[in-house]
Amino acid sequence: MRKKSEKCLQLTLVAAVLLAALFYFWSPGSSKEVDIGPRQDTPIINLLTIKTGDATNGYDIPYHVKEEVRSHLAHSACVCKPDEGSFHIPLSNLLFPRVSAHNFAQAFLEHHPDPESIKHHRAQEYSNFKRRSYSPADALIVAEANTPLQYPIQGVEVQPLKTIIIPGKGIFSMQITKKLMGEKHMVLSSSLLSALNRQLQFVTYTNTVFHPKTADTIQFATKDHQSFFTIKVGHRTNPNLYNSGYQGEYNITALVTIATKTFLRYDKLKDLIDSIRQYYPTVTIVIADDNEHPQPVTGPHIEHYIMPFAKGWFAGRNLAVSQVTTKYVLWVDDDFIFTENTKLENMVDILEKTTLDMVGGAVREVTGYTATYRHTISVDEGGDEGDCLHVRLGYHHVIKGFPNCVVADGVINFFMARTDKVQQVGFDPRFSRQGHLEFFINALGFLHIGSCSDIIVSHASKIKLPWTKTKTQKAYEKFRYLNSNENNIFNEALYFKNRFKCMTSQ
Repeated sequence: MRKKSEKCLQLTLVAAVLLAALFYFWSPGSSKEVDIGPRQDTPIINLLTIKTGDATNGYDIPYHVKEEVRSHLAHSACVCKPDEGSFHIPLSNLLFPRVSAHNFAQAFLEHHPDPESIKHHRAQEYSNFKRRSYSPADALIVAEANTPLQYPIQGVEVQPLKTIIIPGKGIFSMQITKKLMGEKHMVLSSSLLSALNRQLQFVTYTNTVFHPKTADTIQFATKDHQSFFTIKVGHRTNPNLYNSGYQGEYNITALVTIATKTFLRYDKLKDLIDSIRQYYPTVTIVIADDNEHPQPVTGPHIEHYIMPFAKGWFAGRNLAVSQVTTKYVLWVDDDFIFTENTKLENMVDILEKTTLDMVGGAVREVTGYTATYRHTISVDEGGDEGDCLHVRLGYHHVIKGFPNCVVADGVINFFMARTDKVQQVGFDPRFSRQGHLEFFINALGFLHIGSCSDIIVSHASKIKLPWTKTKTQKAYEKFRYLNSNENNIFNEALYFKNRFKCMTSQ
């Protein structure tokens, strides 16, 4: 009987080890490796963009651009010159406001100890910004004159109330009518094909109704052919570059701020700070604190912000992230512990070399189990009643060059992200006790997210016997877990704000 019990125990242990191994090594999703480095122009653009040199294109015909047209072109406005005042009288600036000019390059660089280095760093940051923000859907593509019309298919843009020369027109074989839908029309004709094409090279479009983001439809037509294309009207997206200092290696202190939220766990917070300082002694730590009786948290490179009592989890995240001025923010819980495996340089490396906006790591429990919380999130259109939200365990694909990293839509509560991107998505402050999935739902389609299993932070032990819990720990549990009101907020947010009628999840 005893041997039988020992055999059963051995089988149970073997099964437990196999099950643990299965959980550790099994990763749902595809193992396909995909390159998500900064995107460049696709080869098809070069095939479809306008070609020059045709004998009928009219390029050899001389032309003169009227000054009144030139002055309205968008690229002609980038001149910083002040108005020249001919006389000065008291209150003249109030009666006759004049345009002033300020040269940022001169004002900043003349006092900088290494102006050439800062210019190089700015140029590099801007180049990275353009590569990251490039989209093939915005590239200028011009259809060849096979219809016989040649016209732009996509990529024509103009700023509000500005003028552009419409690109890619010409190579026609008959009389052309240019018509602005619902606004104006113009007829061009000539017995000489080259002269007609030369005229078409200087057709302009002027936006006359201010709107920060809209579009206009343009029609080009002959007697037998019609072609349409869209001009996007909107302000350009200005870059948001971070001056972290140009260096050969990643300067984590200049690039990363660590943010956390604390409540009734000053002992855990102290352990977190001590562990951070062991590996990153000069990185700034931002702490949002909504304790009823705040205690001082002091030390070099620590910013401690006091909130109203029990203001909440997501409100604290908003406050902490709002104070970050570095390029990246690392979010950690106040009961995490940094170890030699918590390599922030690796997180920065993947964010710098790919199009990811956020990368999550892994959290190791005292039992040895390591979690990454990788999920995919999708939405299916559901008609008048609302859409369907689907949350599944797994990821989309492995990232080329980073074999331990994958692309997902939701990651664990230990992540590094581009600060401006996280600030734009924000955290709904109504979620005061729990909140995680809600942020990633709001970030869907806005943030490009990854997860790396080899960047690990440890989790302080949560194993407590009931009779060993302190008064503070019992109070924390009272505030930590959801009540009926929080569940109502969750249901209302997803039903009304996000317009979902249901959710399926794993």
